[in-house]
Amino acid sequence: MVQLSKKKQLLSIPLIIIGLLSAVLLVASSLFLLFYPSPSETLVPYSSGNEAVVLDGKLEEEEVVIRKNNVSYFSVEYIKQMIDDSVLYDEASKSVILTTKDRVLQIPTDSLNYFINEVPTELKFPVMIAQSGVSYVALDPLLTLFELQMDYDESTGIHVLRRNGETIINASVRSDKNIDHLRLRTSSSLTAPYVYEVQNGEEVSIEKEEEGFYYVRKQNGIAGYIEKSEVEINQSVKIAVDADQVTYELPKLNWPIHLVWEAVYSKNPDTKKIPSIPGVNVVSPTWFSLENNQGGITNLGSMEYVEWAKSKNFHIWGLFSNDFDPDKTHGAFKHFETRQHMIRQLLHYAKTYKLDGINIDIENVYEEDGPLITQFVREATPYFHQAGLLISMDVTFISDSGMWSAFYEREKLAEIVDYMVVMAYDEHWATSPIAGSVASLPWVEGNLNRILEVIPNERLILGVPLYSRIWKEQETEGGNIEVSSKAHSMESIQAWIKEHHLQVTYDEKTGQNYAEFYNQEEKSLYKVWIEDEMSLNKRAQLVHKYQLAGVASWQRTFASDVAWQELEDSLNRKNAVKQPK
Repeated sequence: MVQLSKKKQLLSIPLIIIGLLSAVLLVASSLFLLFYPSPSETLVPYSSGNEAVVLDGKLEEEEVVIRKNNVSYFSVEYIKQMIDDSVLYDEASKSVILTTKDRVLQIPTDSLNYFINEVPTELKFPVMIAQSGVSYVALDPLLTLFELQMDYDESTGIHVLRRNGETIINASVRSDKNIDHLRLRTSSSLTAPYVYEVQNGEEVSIEKEEEGFYYVRKQNGIAGYIEKSEVEINQSVKIAVDADQVTYELPKLNWPIHLVWEAVYSKNPDTKKIPSIPGVNVVSPTWFSLENNQGGITNLGSMEYVEWAKSKNFHIWGLFSNDFDPDKTHGAFKHFETRQHMIRQLLHYAKTYKLDGINIDIENVYEEDGPLITQFVREATPYFHQAGLLISMDVTFISDSGMWSAFYEREKLAEIVDYMVVMAYDEHWATSPIAGSVASLPWVEGNLNRILEVIPNERLILGVPLYSRIWKEQETEGGNIEVSSKAHSMESIQAWIKEHHLQVTYDEKTGQNYAEFYNQEEKSLYKVWIEDEMSLNKRAQLVHKYQLAGVASWQRTFASDVAWQELEDSLNRKNAVKQPK
């Protein structure tokens, strides 16, 4: 019996070992399945619609393109997203308006014609159609204008759009593995569903890399993830769209620009009486202003003034203002046709008076109309440039004041025009309830730093006041203080100081000279922060400190004779910093 028991024990040992090995194998296989799960066999669609768009490597989930008569039409909203927000629909003309740096396109609905800078181009199909209340534009005739390339695969309905300069990494599938490794996955994992398959030797393009996988795109537009080991990189190429650009030549100006505005309210000055203005290289007469909400423009131009300016080798930038009327501005700027009407008139005047540029001075605008002003400048600049005109635009410093400042889309405007002119004055305006400097130096420099965050310094011209305000703080019978002011020229201020035998002192807070006196009979305190040679010198030095494009002075008749020489000496100091290249 003992021997039999031992025999059974000996027989059970292998069974235990086998059991242990089986358990180990079971755990190992479980771990293998846990960490190395089976590749997914689930096929999912790459896109949800019949027609799809890929831009910047991103599949557009919403249906933004339709096919009609073998033409691909893209929704206006998507084109706006694709290009920029300058794309707009003009309700009055039932047209889409698109702009480039040198062209203005008008695309009417259901028309075989579209217009580039008012020149018609005819196609065999309408460029814009409407369907279910949505406007769609054919992209084919516009591709080179907006430097885009489009590949369309009819079998998949996928449009792949690429931008000029975009890099494509070409590659080939090099794999002898089974089909699981030749499937394009929805994410960087073999367990993810797949959207399509590739074949050994197939050409693809790599768009990104992620966790041991490449995201590759087939020639039919479908894309997905595949293991890096299954792909061999070939060469990279850059998309090159041969854009047909308009050539033009603009007037050349030496740095720094020294502009002065000529204020013309009813008639032009007698040029024989205009004194020497040394250092000035640009004059800007205020000749043109908005007349009505139909886009009519009043003209105060003078050939006599033109001949005088040309004889002095001055460039002439005719100023166009909106008459500072928000209602007329809204009416004239809200429609494409009235904007075009204004542009045509300005082009005619520019040719008549042999202008070198247009200075756009739009002020006092409803905040919501700001984009209309930007659109006008977008549409005007290509025409002005073709006519050989430099374009400058006047803006205020940045503030929350809607109609004075907030309506300006400064960053967008700075990308369109040649120069921006910041009107760096009226810190304390004519009807300010508090007396103060027209433009204290710390206020100017602080605001200058802020606006330089959105406008390139080499294209920013600093506005300089040539006037001061004499402030009157009068005690009323009720014991209150009533504040009023009046603007005076530089010579008038000096004469006033001399007349009242005033002591001029330096005001550290404003960086300016200051004077005051009390009139006992009127019970009034008079104050003035003085624009003189010292303040002009300091302002001009900001041009060098911040490498600005120059200065613009408001306005010529306010200046003293010494002002021009001071500005010239300060702008052209012997150790002047050279203009940035």
